[in-house]
Amino acid sequence: MQRHQRDADLAALRRTVSWMGDLVLERLALAVRSLVDREPDLAQLVIERDREIDELQVQIDERALLLLALQSPEASDLRFVVSTIKANGDLERLGDQAVNIAEAALRLMSKPALPQLIQIGTMAQRALSMVRDGLTAFLDRDAAVAREVLRQDDEVDAMKGRVLHIVLDQMTRDPGTIERGMELVIVSRCLERIADHATNMAEDAIFLVEALDVRHRRADGATTAG
Repeated sequence: MQRHQRDADLAALRRTVSWMGDLVLERLALAVRSLVDREPDLAQLVIERDREIDELQVQIDERALLLLALQSPEASDLRFVVSTIKANGDLERLGDQAVNIAEAALRLMSKPALPQLIQIGTMAQRALSMVRDGLTAFLDRDAAVAREVLRQDDEVDAMKGRVLHIVLDQMTRDPGTIERGMELVIVSRCLERIADHATNMAEDAIFLVEALDVRHRRADGATTAG
C-alpha cells in the first residue's frame, strides 16, 4: 500500500513538473515572438502572468518535500525528487528570463527595429530548443538527449559572442542606435542564461539516470576550474 501511494505521488509530481515546463516554454516563446514580431500585447501577457509560474514552483517544492518526509523514497526515486527540486528552480528562473525579454520588447516597441534582431531570433530559437530538449531529457530520463543539450550550450555561447560583436559594431558606426543596441545585448544575455538553465536540467537528467554528477566537466570528462 505504501509503495502504491509513493508511485502515485511520484507520478503526480512528474505531471506537475511537465505542466510547469509546458507553461514556461509557452511564455518563453511568447516573449521572443513579442520581441521579433513587435507585439506589445504578448509582452504584457508574459509579464502579467508570471505569478502563475511562481505559484507552480511553490506547489512543486511542497509536493517534493512532503514526499521526502512521508514516503522516504530510495535510490532512483530519491534522485528524482532531489533532481526535481533543482529543476524546478531552473524552470522558475526561465520564467523570469521570459519576463526580462518581454520587458525589453516593450522598451523597443516604439523604436525602429535593428537588423541584428534577426540574429537574436535565431539565437532564441536555439535556446528554446535546448529548454525543450532539456525538459524532455529530464521527464523521459533520456541521458542521450541530455548530453546533446550539453553539447549545444557552447554553440549558444558562440552565437551570443557573434551577436555582441555585430551589435557593438553597429553602435560604434551609428551612435543613434546605442540605446536599442544595449537592449539587444541584454536580450542576448537573457538567451545565454536560458541555455544555461536548459543545461542544468540536462545535468539533472544525467544524474537521475546514471547517478553521475557531470557539473563542471567538459565533454572529454575532465573537470573544469571553479
